[in-house]
Amino acid sequence: MPNIFEAIIDYIKTTNDNEPKPRPHIGEAMGCWLYFTALAEVIPALEASLNTTTDNELISLINNCLDLAQHQLDVLRNFMINEGIPLSQVAESKPKSDPNSVPLGVKATDEEIANLISIKIAANIVMCSTNMSQCIRNDIGLMWARFHAEKMIFGMELKTAMRKRGWIKVPPYFYPPGAPSN
Repeated sequence: MPNIFEAIIDYIKTTNDNEPKPRPHIGEAMGCWLYFTALAEVIPALEASLNTTTDNELISLINNCLDLAQHQLDVLRNFMINEGIPLSQVAESKPKSDPNSVPLGVKATDEEIANLISIKIAANIVMCSTNMSQCIRNDIGLMWARFHAEKMIFGMELKTAMRKRGWIKVPPYFYPPGAPSN
């Protein structure tokens, strides 16, 4: 099995080439469009989540997630405009409201909010991996690698907080037939 660090170094070396950059192929463009759309859709959901929680730790996580989503959206928007890739429509921002004024039948619980963020982060990571694997251009591949790493780091922070609070959803454990039971 190749050394992961050698593979990363070899990959980064290939980005220092002086070859002209071809137009993004359809897979690269579609990956950009889909990820841009996913980010644009999560931002209003995060803003709405801020309007329904009073938990300071969760508010901090939501704000960190919101900052990361907005940062990646801005980077991707600039890239797409420079490459001539059309942008999808972006939903309007949610106005701030008092979390204590939200009726209980509408208000998301802190656990629901944390798991929503967790699912979105996991989906983003998969999208970044898929987009990375389809890239021909190194600069686009490195953009996906950066986005992937940023989401992974945030995902670990989120998982730690969810575990501490008892919000993480754990699938049932698998015990193969004949295995000793505890």
